[in-house]
Amino acid sequence: MTAAANIDEYIAASPAHVRPVLREIRRVIRAAAPAAKERISYRMPAFEQGGILVYFAAFRSHIGLFPPVRGDAKLKKAVERYAGPKGNLRFPLERAMPYALIKRIVRLRVKQNAAKAGASASAKARRARS
Repeated sequence: MTAAANIDEYIAASPAHVRPVLREIRRVIRAAAPAAKERISYRMPAFEQGGILVYFAAFRSHIGLFPPVRGDAKLKKAVERYAGPKGNLRFPLERAMPYALIKRIVRLRVKQNAAKAGASASAKARRARS
């Protein structure tokens, strides 16, 4: 498969049975982060807002969601059963897709990226006053 130029191409090039799942994941991410920009990065669909929020990708038997969940103990516990060897998430295609969980992950990532951007801006302002 050649590298997709955008998420529409990525979904179109995926197996027919996976396309509705990918479309719904995209919709859920868009709903959780309406200001995020779509892109392809590392040959995967990605959403960016103050940095990468999430990547997702279709594999033979699962949908992968990256990066690993950090910084929220309750959410980390909720995704535990989907965690792969490096903490990246694997949602099996033969089970119901946990769209509400994906939405929670994206909302957390939006908050984390905003906090990181705020901390960075504060540090720059302190350096400028020095």
